This record gives sequence, C-alpha cells and structure tokens, in this order.
Amino acid sequence: TVLYLLLSCVCSSPVDGTFSQVALQSKIYIKEQLPKYLDGHVQLMTTACVLVEARSLGPELLGAVLILKRFQQRRCSHGRNPVPAADCIQSLVGKDNSQHYLVATQDAELKKTLREIPGVPLIHICHNAITLENASRMSKGRADQMSRTNPQLSCHERETLEKLKLTLPPEKERAGRKRHRPQGPNPLSMKRRKTQNLMKAADKRKKTRRKPKRLAGVRRFTKTEENV
Repeated sequence: TVLYLLLSCVCSSPVDGTFSQVALQSKIYIKEQLPKYLDGHVQLMTTACVLVEARSLGPELLGAVLILKRFQQRRCSHGRNPVPAADCIQSLVGKDNSQHYLVATQDAELKKTLREIPGVPLIHICHNAITLENASRMSKGRADQMSRTNPQLSCHERETLEKLKLTLPPEKERAGRKRHRPQGPNPLSMKRRKTQNLMKAADKRKKTRRKPKRLAGVRRFTKTEENV
C-alpha cells in the first residue's frame, strides 16, 4: 500500500549513467520496459550534469551516454558549473520530492541518501531485471501520516474511477434492463422417479410363486389316490 501511494502520482523519472550502463549490459530497453513494469506512462529524463559525468568516465560509458541522450534533458540549477550526478539528482528531488520523481540509479550512496527523504521511490536493476525497492522507513511514516490526516483519494485513484464511470452505461439504460429472476430447477437434471422399477418388481413377485417344501420320507398322493 505504501508503494502504491508513492507511485500513484509519479510523473517523471530521473535516470543516471550507472543505471543506463547496467541496462545496456543486461540488454534492457529502458524506454520500453520501464513503463510496462510500472504499468503506466513515465517521462524518462536526465540532466546536463549526468551527461557531463558520463562523458568524463571515458569511452566505456559511450553506450550509456547515447541512451541518456534519448531522454528528455531537464534543466538544473547548476548551469555552466556542473556537479556530480548524485548531487544534481538530489537537488532535483529536494527535501520532500514535491515533483514526485521516481529515481532510477545503481549508485549505492545516492540511494542511501534518498531513502532518508520521505516519498522517494527508487528503482534499480538486479539479476538482469528491473526491481522496485521496498518503501523506506521514512516513506512508510509519511504514508501513515497521510492516511490519518487526509483520507482522500489520490490522483491515480480519481483517474481510475473516472475511467470506470465512462465504461458504465447511462442510468436510463440500467434502469430499463430486466432483472433475471431465479428459475426453478432444470427438469433434465433431476433424477427420474423409481415408479417404473417398483412396478416391474411387483410383476415379478406375482409371476413367481413359492413351491411348497417337500418333507423327507413323505410321498405326495395323486388326485386319484386321494379320491379312493
């Protein structure tokens, strides 16, 4: 539930050179697979500081630089004085992540710093697969506070409800529909009565008569002998 609250209003995702390099090695197409993983549209972005740092690391990160150039380049406050990519991304997030950024990075130090800021979802690549980190302790505390003080629907929940309303038919059509009443049991599925079997058994009893038992040593007389 905490991750759902964090991702409900995510609009863009800063990507650094470390994430792009590992995605290239893992053969992950970020622009296609990340929105599918999050089940929604996310604007991938980077900054000039991230590009400068990636270029300074030499030709080994040339592929990562080409990947970063495909993303939207967000203007940062550093201008002609670039800073390390971790510091630039941290300045974008700020103290409360008011822009609802989803940070994609492999930098352990940057992730450790961002976990102390409530409401910052983090994503990285592990075992050649995109992985969303569990909510941090600060994010869980902020989510509990939001659910107590402001129990309203999030923007993602409002959009989902609006889409469901469009799929429903108008009230007049719903009112004119006939309700299906419960019907009786299917006669074909009911068991047949056993009257026929009982009648056949009774007929057999009438036809079969019991013969009297013959005692040992006693001879039965015929009709002529009885008349004599």
